[in-house]
Amino acid sequence: MNTLRSLPARFHAASAVFLAIALAGLIGPLAASSAPTELLGTSFTPPGADFLLGTDHLGRSIGVQLVHGVRTSLYIGLLAGLTGTAIGVVVGTAAGYRGGVVDELLMGLTNIMITVPSIIVLLLLSISLDTRSVTVMGLCIGAVSWPWTARAVRAQITSLREREHVDIARLSGERAVRVIGVELLPYMLSYIVMAFVIQLYGAILAEAALSLLGLGPTGTSSLGMMLHWAIAWESVRGGQWWVFATPTLFITAITFSLLLVQSSLDSVFNPRLRNPRPRGRKAAA
Repeated sequence: MNTLRSLPARFHAASAVFLAIALAGLIGPLAASSAPTELLGTSFTPPGADFLLGTDHLGRSIGVQLVHGVRTSLYIGLLAGLTGTAIGVVVGTAAGYRGGVVDELLMGLTNIMITVPSIIVLLLLSISLDTRSVTVMGLCIGAVSWPWTARAVRAQITSLREREHVDIARLSGERAVRVIGVELLPYMLSYIVMAFVIQLYGAILAEAALSLLGLGPTGTSSLGMMLHWAIAWESVRGGQWWVFATPTLFITAITFSLLLVQSSLDSVFNPRLRNPRPRGRKAAA
């Protein structure tokens, strides 16, 4: 409770924005009276009484596409975030706790993954897939986004394993799995949460980037696919601003709110940011 109270106001505001968007993506598709692919009106109908957010080039409702797109993008982001964070924590923990050859092998693999741009790997994976379902896309994005988490976790575990309570647990005959689960990982929960938030909004942006190139999820609507069709049919040049502005606004709101959540958590859990060094005359004194 004290930690929650110490979080800055921007954390609560950003969390409220993200939860509101997530709630719209959760409830909106259930309340929608039509499918996102259903043709309901004429091409490029501007926002009005019949269609609150207008229609696209095929006469599909932008509002219906939006609530389904938010759900799809968040699902991909959550799945990719959980996958990437889990892989990063496992690899980093194994490397930091075991050390020696295991550390060198795992960190060598991690450095190779960092050297190769993840977007290139995602492009190759997306092109090679016969069908790009939302689950497959989420797993693919998560499978290439773990290296930075692994390196940071490895550094933390390397420091924590030298502490006295860990030595006592090892000397008392505790198994390595129990030492890691009881004596190490609980001290890293704050960092793991922050790593997950970073993975989450990074995955949402990765899906949008792939969808812009026409490599997004097939058979469904996502925020990235909405942008893809808006650009493909030159809605900005033609003056149909609502087709492009709506998904852009929601992608920006989601990623910016998550970025504020991450920075707020970092300001609380990072001791260097929580207790900044005094400057000027106070530092000299």
